[in-house]
Amino acid sequence: MGMIAENLSKIVERIEAAAQRAGRRAGEVRLMVVTKTQPRDLVGEAYSAGARLFGENRIGEAEEKYRGFHDDAELHMIGHLQRNKAGRAAALVRCVQSIDKTETAAALEKHCSSAGRSLDLLLEVNTSGEASKEGFHSDEELFTSLEEILAMEHLRPRGLMTVAALTDDKKEIRRCFRRLVALREAVRSRYRLEGFDELSMGMTSDFEIAIEEGSTLVRVGTAVFGPRPSP
Repeated sequence: MGMIAENLSKIVERIEAAAQRAGRRAGEVRLMVVTKTQPRDLVGEAYSAGARLFGENRIGEAEEKYRGFHDDAELHMIGHLQRNKAGRAAALVRCVQSIDKTETAAALEKHCSSAGRSLDLLLEVNTSGEASKEGFHSDEELFTSLEEILAMEHLRPRGLMTVAALTDDKKEIRRCFRRLVALREAVRSRYRLEGFDELSMGMTSDFEIAIEEGSTLVRVGTAVFGPRPSP
């Protein structure tokens, strides 16, 4: 067994243990392999080891790795998406997890409409309050944008995404995740949305806490590939 396959196996074991602690089934949590800065051959190794869900931060890098990749691989954009690159994203990815502006969604809608395809979206929420992070800061900002997105025929809002505070304080990390859970429930109650289930939260440093708090999708890169290579 190669290093990547071994690392994936260990992560799956940790996911199963965290789910068990929370009284959940491991099958309720999907593992996304984040391939930012990783070369295509290592992405291929992760695929060969069983990974099928992948995340990328930059559309240019995603195009280099995933054009002509395996048909059953599911690619999500998890980094900030510029409006002028919306067409490229709409043509390549299954879901954009980082929507925090109506204008970005509108650009995706335009390109999806032209191409005759639909696209899943997650709305990103800044649960930590850190200025360096992207995402909606207030509930009302989120609600206002979501109402406009719901009128867009080719976009399907599926849930919420967040990056927790960068801290060793587990209480603060849990607070971030609990806010996202509460906000999803508020959206469900307010708009009666079917299929608005996804909670994309948790990365290498905190995915077990995220699972204990209700995550349905964890985004793991470093624990799969090791530390990212220097630019």
